[in-house]
Amino acid sequence: MNELTPLPLPSLILSPALALPALIAAADDATRLRFLEFFAVTIRNPHTRRAYARAAGEFLAWVAARGVMSLAGVQPLHVAAWIEALGREVAAPSVKQQLAAVKHLFDWLVTGQVVPVNPASSVRGPAYSVRRGKTPVLDAQEARRLLDSIDVTTDAGLRDRALIALMVYSFARIGAALACRVEDVFMQNRRLWVRLHEKGGKRHEMPCHHNLEEYLTAYIDGCELREDRKGPLFRTIARGTKRLSDTPLPQANAFAMVRRRAAAAGIGTAIGNHSFRATGITTYLKNGGTLETAATMANHSSTRTTQLYDRRPDDVTLDEVERVLI
Repeated sequence: MNELTPLPLPSLILSPALALPALIAAADDATRLRFLEFFAVTIRNPHTRRAYARAAGEFLAWVAARGVMSLAGVQPLHVAAWIEALGREVAAPSVKQQLAAVKHLFDWLVTGQVVPVNPASSVRGPAYSVRRGKTPVLDAQEARRLLDSIDVTTDAGLRDRALIALMVYSFARIGAALACRVEDVFMQNRRLWVRLHEKGGKRHEMPCHHNLEEYLTAYIDGCELREDRKGPLFRTIARGTKRLSDTPLPQANAFAMVRRRAAAAGIGTAIGNHSFRATGITTYLKNGGTLETAATMANHSSTRTTQLYDRRPDDVTLDEVERVLI
């Protein structure tokens, strides 16, 4: 058999996060290539790619440690036993995600004629039903205090206020906010608009709340970004200069910033990047907004998803608890 011609695979495929599991490394060239193609060809979202790669690697290492010598030797009982063991260590949503990764991987291997059947196709994951989201949220006063507490005499302060406001007022996901370029903030009908690039390649445009318009304008003008239209909107701070660099702000850095700003504002809630999306939606609904319009603003395909961000029932619960007059 002729050796396969090396392909210019994406750098992520060659990273340690996608090191070949032993069962794949011991297989033939066609199997190894098919395995790598699953992550490079079928998955566009980098976060999903990393999560699926981790799940596939852990599963294949688990079965190899139990004497399975090849992919063809993986049976439904192996998958079921792995899911049972996994359920004792991680939450049900994580188990379901990892099972989905293994199912999709073996579907790909079956269509590539690497294995005859998918051993995971008949395995059921744990039951899990969600009616209320788990993301910590702020009330309107806390969100206002956080925004007002940021020192905007520096580039970092202007950036952080604009980023948090974008997530609060436009219900933007952190990934969509950090993917914005300067040109994604634009004038239309005498109002400032923002263009968000959401999951699944969806492009979503929103008019800016007057506070968000003020904060974005102050940030773009104050940091002299207006002429760099193709550059990232939110950037890291260059070491030693306290000025913006040309490097996009990583999501982990944004999370650390949010925690740092919240602590400085005296907010005890352990919020994260996603908290502002839930905060904005809940505040909108408390002030007379409709669930259908909130779903449109958040770019949700179903109002059932939007309901997970609606924390209005929390107020009722707190009021009722206080009736226990002991």
